[in-house]
Amino acid sequence: MPDSDTARATPKRVAIFLFDEVEVLDFAGPFEVFAVTGQRPGPAPFEVVTVAAQEGPVRARNGLIVSPGYTFATLPPPEIIVIPGGYGTRPLVHDEGVIAWIQKMAGGAELTLSVCTGALLLAKAGLLEGKGATTHWGALDLLRELGPATRVVENTRFVDSGTVITSAGISAGIDMSLHVVARLLGLEQARETARYMEYRWVE
Repeated sequence: MPDSDTARATPKRVAIFLFDEVEVLDFAGPFEVFAVTGQRPGPAPFEVVTVAAQEGPVRARNGLIVSPGYTFATLPPPEIIVIPGGYGTRPLVHDEGVIAWIQKMAGGAELTLSVCTGALLLAKAGLLEGKGATTHWGALDLLRELGPATRVVENTRFVDSGTVITSAGISAGIDMSLHVVARLLGLEQARETARYMEYRWVE
């Protein structure tokens, strides 16, 4: 049973990676879940921040402009890292600086999460070897290509492989994030968050 009092004493920092052509709900869904968790019954158990490779605005899918709070150089160490997806992941698979940063962050984090094609970046970083993982249904073959030692799971909302949790496309990141809340703070807290969001969560 999670120790809620201990978990709330020091908020866990959740860092969400933003990049050009990131899918909006991929990052906004987990942001909302972690940001609103626990704020009715007491202090927030999570500090949610955004991070990009460098300073300046990020142009998400369909033209949404977002201003990340941190850069790779200024981000304080996070306990949880979220790697969303979107068409912008395709060029990032070949970006050695981004892949090295993901490897470094994952090495120090308690949990590394991906949404949609964010799993491609985790595969490229070698974080899915020997693990089960999923991604958007349209990118399953690409995940197999990038992670030949990964057990790719189809027709599921998310796959919990311990320190690495991957979700299917777009809205599935909300289900994954609620699962993480339940895992860290208990099922009742996750249910309360889902009720607040008016999200029909299938546990």
